[in-house]
Amino acid sequence: MKITTARRVAQIFFLTTFLWLAVVATVGTGWMQWRGWPISWFLQLDPLAAIGTTLATHSLLPGFGWALVTVALTILFGRVFCGFVCPFGAIHQFVGWLGRRALRPKDKMAANAYRPAQSVKYYLLIGFLAAAALSAGDAFVGSLQTGLLDPISFLHRSINLAVLPSADVAFERLFPGGRFAVGAALIGGLFVAFVLLNLWIPRFYCRFICPLGALLGVLARPSLWSIGKTTAKCNECALCDVDCEGACNPMGPIRGSECLMCMNCLDNCPNVSPLAYVARPSPGGEVVGHGVSRRGFVVAALSGLAAVPLSRVGGATGRAWSPALIRPPGSVAEDEFLARCVKCCECVRVCPTNVLQPAVMEHGWEALWTPVLNNRIGTSGCQLNCVACGYACPTGAIRPLTLDRKQGLGDFEKSGPVRIGLASVDRGRCLPWAMDRPCIVCQENCPVTPKAIYVSEIEQTVRDGVLQVVSVEGTTLGVRGARLAPGRFASGDYACRLAGEERGHPIVANTQDTLTLDPAQKMPDSVEPGTAAEVQVRLQRPVVDPSLCIGCGVCEHECPMSGLRAIRVTADNETRDPRHAVLLSEHPS
Repeated sequence: MKITTARRVAQIFFLTTFLWLAVVATVGTGWMQWRGWPISWFLQLDPLAAIGTTLATHSLLPGFGWALVTVALTILFGRVFCGFVCPFGAIHQFVGWLGRRALRPKDKMAANAYRPAQSVKYYLLIGFLAAAALSAGDAFVGSLQTGLLDPISFLHRSINLAVLPSADVAFERLFPGGRFAVGAALIGGLFVAFVLLNLWIPRFYCRFICPLGALLGVLARPSLWSIGKTTAKCNECALCDVDCEGACNPMGPIRGSECLMCMNCLDNCPNVSPLAYVARPSPGGEVVGHGVSRRGFVVAALSGLAAVPLSRVGGATGRAWSPALIRPPGSVAEDEFLARCVKCCECVRVCPTNVLQPAVMEHGWEALWTPVLNNRIGTSGCQLNCVACGYACPTGAIRPLTLDRKQGLGDFEKSGPVRIGLASVDRGRCLPWAMDRPCIVCQENCPVTPKAIYVSEIEQTVRDGVLQVVSVEGTTLGVRGARLAPGRFASGDYACRLAGEERGHPIVANTQDTLTLDPAQKMPDSVEPGTAAEVQVRLQRPVVDPSLCIGCGVCEHECPMSGLRAIRVTADNETRDPRHAVLLSEHPS
């Protein structure tokens, strides 16, 4: 078997595995659902995610032990992860191959030529690692932004939030009723743009942008084996440069840090030439530099170090924190969250109600594509019996919770349930408070026990509800004084109080000029034409008890106000940061 055939088999296998793990990242017990599948395995293989979180949190997370395998293989054999394993690289290579199939060898060589701009990815890597490494004692100051361009996080985000939901729109097999993601157009647009750029320059993303590729290029510099020559000279036919994916110039002197181990050069090289996969150094010569200047290194590092404090001057992680930034249950405090989250959006993907969404720019660039709750979208709020997001998170930004811990049961009864926010009623938009219309949807749907929403009841005469009886037929009264909306008073919340009575009779139906009263209640004998009558409404006005509300958002999702909800959840009173408590005598544990 040719080495390129083995490489293609490996690429197909790992890309298929990646897509399969993306498909099964759905909460359920079926074999096609998440029940032990290692959905974060590719992220755990990612040394950039491992090094970034280690720099930001000052500890190596256990799951990232897999990344040591990638590091070891790179030091031994070069960038085999890029050539054989990376699923994003496989997509780029296939599209680039399609785009240049019809080109002449001369044109292929021109497209594959090394460009100084390939050093850009190294500057990006330096900036990201500098931002993550920013430290002040034991405080979490660094900001982990590698996930913005890390190919594994990027591909997870693109496949999970844009590609799969778009592909499933017509079939609704994976996501019955549809799956929605805020900012999916931007995520999907970037994915398509980066893929199509391969039609211009093969593996454009890998050559110019990929910070993981830059890291592996640094690690591959001292690799023990690599593409090279067995002798100092060859016939310089240049066939090896025709299909080179990394622009590493295998004809020599080779740029080992840019070699993606596509092995195309070995297939193209005629038998009379000495190109082979050999122990280093190559007799044909090597370019050991990465194109990074000393000045550029300093500028990139200082830019990364300065970006974090500049972004936090506004106080987003301090006193000016955003109450609209509601993190999933189990999330750590915001400064530590930003030091851990790799923006993979695995938690968003596994959320069964679709309430978890990627942040766009409303909470600043640091929070871009990190998970937040959006209670207007999806099928419900955060469910009491769901802890999937914490077990999907590969970095501990969302800690895994047991159901007892989340609900405050058993050993956790004293500390109480995990709170992610607090609901509050907007009395200017609430139907019973602002418009004198009956509604208790939020109270009925509140899932906690005892309910965090209770009602304050009043009875009052509705507008245009002062009437006069003009006829009596059994329990149906003909009335005048106002034009009534047919059926409006038949909900069970309205009653007709006749002159001289303390309590009204429930209304079961009405037309424009009649009221039909509940036949179970006897009509007084004194009712006759000319009797005064009032239509009264019983209003149950919702009130939130902050000591019981956990901020699940079910009430906000179910509120019948279709635009800005009349009851809304904010991050106040969240468990993860006691500074956000609203009760002086109670601090969430």
